Amino acid sequence: MLKDDGFELKRAAVLGAGVMGAQIAAHLANSGIPTLLYELPPKDGKPNDLATAAIKRLGKLKPPPLGSKAVLADVQPANYDQHLDQLESCDLIIEAIAERLDFKKSLFDNIENHVNANAILATNTSGLSISELASVLPQDLATRFVGVHFFNPPRYMHLVELIPHTNTRADVVDGLETVLTRDVGKGVVRAKDTPNFIGNRIGVFSMLSAMHHTLGFELGFDTVDVLTGPALGRPKSATYRTADVVGLDTMGHVIGTMRDQLADDPWHQHFDVPGWLNKLVEAGALGQKSGAGIFKKTKQGIEVLDLAQGDYRASSKDMSEAVSEILKIKNPAEKLAAMAQSDDKQAQFLWAVHRDLFHYCAYHLESIADSTRELDNAIKWGYGWKLGPFELWQASDWQAVARLIQDDLDAGKTMSDAPLPVWVSEIQHAHSSEGSYSASSKGYEPRSTLAVYNRQRQPQRLLGETSDTGKTVSETDAMRLWTLDDETLIASFKTKKNTISDGVVHGIAQAIDEAEKQFKGLVVWQTQDPFSFGADLTGAAAIVQRGDRDGLTAVIQALQEALGRLKFSSVPTVAGVRGMALGGGCELLLQCDRVVAAHESYIGLVEAGVGLLPGGGGLKEFAIRASSETPAGDTFPLRQKFFENIAMAKVSGSALEAREMGMLRSTDTIVMHADEVLHVALSQVEALHQAGYKPPSPNRTFAAAGRDGIATLKAGMVNMLSGGFISEHDFEIGSRIADVICGGAVDPGTPVNEAWLIKLEREHFADLAFMEKTQQRVMHTLTTGKPLRN
Repeated sequence: MLKDDGFELKRAAVLGAGVMGAQIAAHLANSGIPTLLYELPPKDGKPNDLATAAIKRLGKLKPPPLGSKAVLADVQPANYDQHLDQLESCDLIIEAIAERLDFKKSLFDNIENHVNANAILATNTSGLSISELASVLPQDLATRFVGVHFFNPPRYMHLVELIPHTNTRADVVDGLETVLTRDVGKGVVRAKDTPNFIGNRIGVFSMLSAMHHTLGFELGFDTVDVLTGPALGRPKSATYRTADVVGLDTMGHVIGTMRDQLADDPWHQHFDVPGWLNKLVEAGALGQKSGAGIFKKTKQGIEVLDLAQGDYRASSKDMSEAVSEILKIKNPAEKLAAMAQSDDKQAQFLWAVHRDLFHYCAYHLESIADSTRELDNAIKWGYGWKLGPFELWQASDWQAVARLIQDDLDAGKTMSDAPLPVWVSEIQHAHSSEGSYSASSKGYEPRSTLAVYNRQRQPQRLLGETSDTGKTVSETDAMRLWTLDDETLIASFKTKKNTISDGVVHGIAQAIDEAEKQFKGLVVWQTQDPFSFGADLTGAAAIVQRGDRDGLTAVIQALQEALGRLKFSSVPTVAGVRGMALGGGCELLLQCDRVVAAHESYIGLVEAGVGLLPGGGGLKEFAIRASSETPAGDTFPLRQKFFENIAMAKVSGSALEAREMGMLRSTDTIVMHADEVLHVALSQVEALHQAGYKPPSPNRTFAAAGRDGIATLKAGMVNMLSGGFISEHDFEIGSRIADVICGGAVDPGTPVNEAWLIKLEREHFADLAFMEKTQQRVMHTLTTGKPLRN
């Protein structure tokens, strides 16, 4: 609903229950937005059968589009014959049917009289003309019509392109950008109404350039994927594996759109579907969805299509020694220059794909994007690159690279002879403290001032941009204590993967001391994902190898005391979580007064996987929660759920699942946009402070399940052991977890306190740590990064 203070999204509809439409509906439901999913009625059966079947499939897809299967209740089936009147109650209607103008126009004719006067109508298209689609709508509805382009899969891909046409109202665009950002958790890029918009225009060109130079330098598809994946700061799927994942038929369609709609593009001669790709599609080898494409998986391993042989061969990871040495160069400018100057054909390939991408982006910037910001964010968020094209160019010395490109232009080596725009020689950087360069305005445009972005206190900045890093209170090699407002202290780890080292343990204690002295509260928040991979196993392993049980016990006790202080501090403590919070990282947030978690948070106690049990207070917290959350009833079902999650080292697939697992409480907050976590966490501290915060008492007691509970949990494991589902060491670990969860081998109902529970944790942890099989598991994990079952 459009209001004076913005756009409020209470109910949505998605028209089209295909792969994209159904998953868009699923992610709206993840966001807590009730959504109608429309589809045609089938020729036979019930009118809603096709929509209902699409909703059921959502629960089976991998990766899962649902943060929790429970949110399926918010996706309701509908059909065009019976339920068009229900559109009148929807604030946002997203059309997501097949990419054909005639189909979309026909659908708009059917629904236009059912769209309420305040609703927004959007078309999810990857490149069709928004202006042409708007031309068939009544004038008032056309002003509330806009293009949106969700990238696939909608839950996981951060990018949504927002494409207004000439007559789209400004408040409609602002309102939709606000809800897509805050409520749906997306990175919104405004694009101009040009074919394939920004993301696919540049991303697909990058792939076409790689395909062109693959043949020119006579490289294998597998070699190109080795060169254009993580080695360049891009996803593992690189170039050709990405094509397989997207679908070779879809890839061909997108290339065809560029060929048909971009006749005046100076690179048009390269917008043809390669003959080999057409042959694969004709043979039904469409990529991942058909089981074979450019790559295929066989019993012998991964095979790749070899054009010279005309058949598949074993895939290899061939990288030349010259390229390997070039990629070790840390200075980006030196690295790119080395590629350009090398005689090695793999290095020449890498320079060529960079050169032609930079050339293409610079030439088309003015026509497709408001500034370099939109183009770089579209590629980073839509294609998973660490740096966008202009960021990479800037990092490599803008003018030096421009001269290299011009030299190749003069020599006729580039894919097109289109001139570099004049502005390229007039600037030194694409992004700066002033903003991002706009070829249209011939100046630097600042970040959007839309109010929703005030909620992103520490947003991910582009290379060259400045950010408010706050005021440092104190800093060590392990942790920074700082503040943005002089009212709340923020603690951020500096260790690798934000592990909890001895320095972090000391830092947490210091943070609480500082917060209690001069701040309203404490927020534990990391400047980069993950939240924390848990305790530093390397240090603990060294103590065990020395046979120093007392030393290990002291380390565990220090961890327990530091994390316990988060719970009993005289000021409120809040954990701001995004990404993974595993092991000790999970135990930390369990003991904060509140947790603010991004939807894409993956939380779990995983110590059992390395032969240990949680020793930082995590088991103690679940033992307490089992008693306190069912004070007058049977606590065993809850203990059993907690036990199974911990013994099986389960990790939640989202913050919603973490809440179902008990890792998050009903009082904890889930936000959709990861960049809003810090803002909301600071707000939680303020709310607790204003409410007259008082810490819980450390003297409270809780009823133990005791021997009976332990016996029941162990009985279940006996069956698993006899069936070969767990090993004897798994049984040993599980038995000790059961002992703590149930409060020890005491009579059922015996009151126990926190000190008793963490003592049990500490003793069991030390016992397990000195067992040979646990030591084997720990060393295997440290050396391979993978768990060992022994």
